[in-house]
Amino acid sequence: MAQKNRPKDSKVIRVAFGPGGGRISDAELEAEDLTPLPEPSHREPVSDVYTQTEVARLLGLTRNKLRALDRAGIVAPTGRRKGRRAYTFSDLIALRAARDLLEGRVRIRDVARSIRRIREILPKVVRPLSELRIASDGRQVVVRSDQGAFEPLTGQMVLDFEVRQLHEEVVRVLRPTAGRDRARIAYELYLEASQLDEDPDTMDQAEQLYRRALKYDPWLAIVYTNLGNIRFRRGDEVQAEQMYRAALDIERTQPEAQYNLGYMMMHRGQSDEAIAFFRGAIESDPRFADAYFNLAMALEQAGRREPARVAWQRYLDIEPTGTWAEIARQHLRR
Repeated sequence: MAQKNRPKDSKVIRVAFGPGGGRISDAELEAEDLTPLPEPSHREPVSDVYTQTEVARLLGLTRNKLRALDRAGIVAPTGRRKGRRAYTFSDLIALRAARDLLEGRVRIRDVARSIRRIREILPKVVRPLSELRIASDGRQVVVRSDQGAFEPLTGQMVLDFEVRQLHEEVVRVLRPTAGRDRARIAYELYLEASQLDEDPDTMDQAEQLYRRALKYDPWLAIVYTNLGNIRFRRGDEVQAEQMYRAALDIERTQPEAQYNLGYMMMHRGQSDEAIAFFRGAIESDPRFADAYFNLAMALEQAGRREPARVAWQRYLDIEPTGTWAEIARQHLRR
């Protein structure tokens, strides 16, 4: 009874997960689709390079300050554009961190040491815009990702730097057309895939389309949720869970991903985790009937009979008729 994420104007689709479709190999999963893709008019901001003038405009740093940071070995441009040195997105991450540290009156040598540390960390980050977080307590930089904190955090944190915010600023200030084009193409691929992902005969095609969509917009959370559903149907619960959690990394309140994780936790016997996810789905969508149904099941599994009765009744308030409603009434009569 897992949920598929869908456009807001469509009906809720109930998905009966099962072994159908079979398991595919890792090689098949990672195989690239070589069908030519429509190209947006500009490159993706993460892989693009930026001139000194563009960086000065984006970060509010003077060209003299940029040259000073370069000469001091703190942040130098590591890319090339038309034969000239240019800044990469990783350079922008380091530059913004350096700027904020300097504004916080951190010593130049400490800034240099911190930026070197950031440079060491960046290659380890697979999805920097959703994984990486850079912060400072005024004395040092702390880099946090899914692997954990890379330096101890001491004192009160006064600066909190979201890398994804920088990406959004690049799109807004320097690459507005690129952002719109890529988002449009990704969403069109998502819509096409969502019409194919429940038929075993077209599930492979749907998966390829979803993965192509992520090449254009890696932060389209609904795509991760629907990829998770495909992996679940194929019996790959490990990657299904990874996909659902990836969706929540991007959109923490997405009800479908929370519901699907709750469903998985409940069937593993992890009642407390399931309850938390179902409650999260309900908080995001108070009329999510299936979430109330499964919340009641998880609460009963945990031996919490009275809260379960409340959830059963709430389900009936939303869905008073049908097979599932009769099951809910049977539980209330016990």
